[in-house]
Amino acid sequence: MYFAQGQLLKKIKDKVNGAVDKKVDETVSGKKDESSTSGENSGSDSKKTGEPASLKTYSKYDFVPGERIIVFEDFMQDAVGDLPAKWNTNSAGEIVTIEGKQGHWFKLTKPGWFMPNFIDSLPQDFTLEYDMFADAPVHSWGITTGLAELKNKDKPTEGTNHVNSFILNILPGTDGHGNTDYKRTKNGVYDAGSNTATSHFKNITKPFHIAIWRQKERLRIYFDEEKAWDVPKAFAPEAKLNSLYFLMQLSDKWSFFIGNIRLAVGAPDTRKKILEQNKWVTHGILFDVNSATIKPESYGTLKEMANVLKEYSDLKVKIVGHTDADGSDAANLELSKKRAAAVKESLAKEFGIDETRMETDGKGESEPIDKNDTPAGKANNRRVEFIKI
Repeated sequence: MYFAQGQLLKKIKDKVNGAVDKKVDETVSGKKDESSTSGENSGSDSKKTGEPASLKTYSKYDFVPGERIIVFEDFMQDAVGDLPAKWNTNSAGEIVTIEGKQGHWFKLTKPGWFMPNFIDSLPQDFTLEYDMFADAPVHSWGITTGLAELKNKDKPTEGTNHVNSFILNILPGTDGHGNTDYKRTKNGVYDAGSNTATSHFKNITKPFHIAIWRQKERLRIYFDEEKAWDVPKAFAPEAKLNSLYFLMQLSDKWSFFIGNIRLAVGAPDTRKKILEQNKWVTHGILFDVNSATIKPESYGTLKEMANVLKEYSDLKVKIVGHTDADGSDAANLELSKKRAAAVKESLAKEFGIDETRMETDGKGESEPIDKNDTPAGKANNRRVEFIKI
């Protein structure tokens, strides 16, 4: 069926020892999740099980998302029980809600490929983020994420169809932890030595966050707070990626869940923006839903700003919070002010920036930079601005 099956079959012998009792509790309901309102980062909810991660946990996290969000897929526009309207597949899947987990999730239920039709260009500088988890800790299969330059998008899993690509394999282990490896291609030929690096991550039955950062030939991949790989030559210089796809392999017994896909373009240049243009706008500081609590994966963006403030000791900034238009004007205004204050507190407490160098304000939904009628537009409007004063 696909080039990676032989590799995966060797790595994960398809023997499942015993039945798995614990399944995901799905709530199949057509009602929209009300927690996506009030100008929030819909789909960016912190993990609900186990102890929440802290900013200190992410102290080595240097991921900074791209400047402009062009895709935000939280599946909230799709009805529960349906296949997402803007996706293509040769398999089966459906939108579900899950008790204890925020928003909608795309449940992949059968082996095959799944591709968002609305992604047709992945430029030389982009960041891609998404959340993923499995419904049980024991599997006889894996899931692949492909970033590819395809000659025919209707046949994403044919190896000879790949002009250039980077293939990330996620292999759930019998202990519930995950292993990963990767492959690269050029003109349909796979680099046999490219899958020697392996990374491990935490319990795969709890949502984990994957962040992928391309800078021309270079690719960095993060699993939660861990930088798994930094590959200097992941892509050929001439690679023109036009596809993202997911491939579920080898099993029709278990399911994978995908949510909160964010694709952003442009290389952030904090120093130039704040010093020369007097303002830096970032979408990389995320908050819990209906809250001013900063999510730990914001660490890289906060550190980026803190480094500039430390380098230029006379620099002072105003921190301004913005929301989308969901919810009431008054609630969004209050929330934006609280979030700006939380950013100031974090820069002072975690990075030692003098509080007298920072002012705060919030504009709520009053100054949009994009339309509020699409998920990507709303995600662009949810932002934090640093303004030189």
